[in-house]
Amino acid sequence: MTGIIAGMRVLLASEPGAGRPNEDFAAAVPGAVVLLDGAGYVPDAATGCVHGVAWYARTLGGLLAAGAGDDRVPLPDLVSRGIEQVSRMHAGTCDLRHPATPSATVIIARQRGGTLEYLVLCDSVLLLLRRAGEPSAITDTQLAETTTRLRPAAGTPEYDAAWRAYGQRLDAARNQPGGFWLAAANPDAAAHAVTGSEPLAALSAVALLSDGASRLADRFHLATWAELGAILIAGGPAGLIQRVRAAEAADPQGERWPRGKIHDDATVVLWRMTTGPEAADY
Repeated sequence: MTGIIAGMRVLLASEPGAGRPNEDFAAAVPGAVVLLDGAGYVPDAATGCVHGVAWYARTLGGLLAAGAGDDRVPLPDLVSRGIEQVSRMHAGTCDLRHPATPSATVIIARQRGGTLEYLVLCDSVLLLLRRAGEPSAITDTQLAETTTRLRPAAGTPEYDAAWRAYGQRLDAARNQPGGFWLAAANPDAAAHAVTGSEPLAALSAVALLSDGASRLADRFHLATWAELGAILIAGGPAGLIQRVRAAEAADPQGERWPRGKIHDDATVVLWRMTTGPEAADY
């Protein structure tokens, strides 16, 4: 199939985890979709910021959504400028050098002529559903590699003390060479994002998933990426989140699937591609 995407249908669902505000952000503008997953901390944890993680994700997300329509600006530059602008907004009231200053993962997918270009920063997932062939799940693996390297071994006498130190070591590895990168206060993080492009005509849909939604496939292993895509097409983003919540409820103590948050914020954006006469249906 050839041609340029002539219309777009976007479905979006977002549901907070238990007992805390939703720290995800998602938006769609003509020709582009954006998702941010705020890197949350327990409410009493010191972050050096008076605004909080949800504020950071929404403020940066709004700026990225507003700028995504200008395809003359490369996506890493868009993200770098957004981080810098948000930093200026709260540098006078907050300690942006604090290792736990509010941060977020970022995904942007944007039409540029007959091409879909994308950026993925940190561990949210961009799922490319193709008209023929297997889907591709695109994510940044640096965080997973860092946590694997730093996480203490269970079952040792020193485990409790090591686990307490683990969080501090993980914070110290954030936005540092040899660690992992995400949007926080350092605009240089954008240069470490995964970027790429795909012909639009080859795609049937694109899905953006926070890690609270992608866990059905990448943590719980209850679905392949192809099966997760089929769930999205059949039941939409809300249907996928429902499946995730059912799996979480079946493991309320995190024994089958150990995880830091039993119920995480879950956000899904599904952008279905339409071409030619099909676009008139939307």
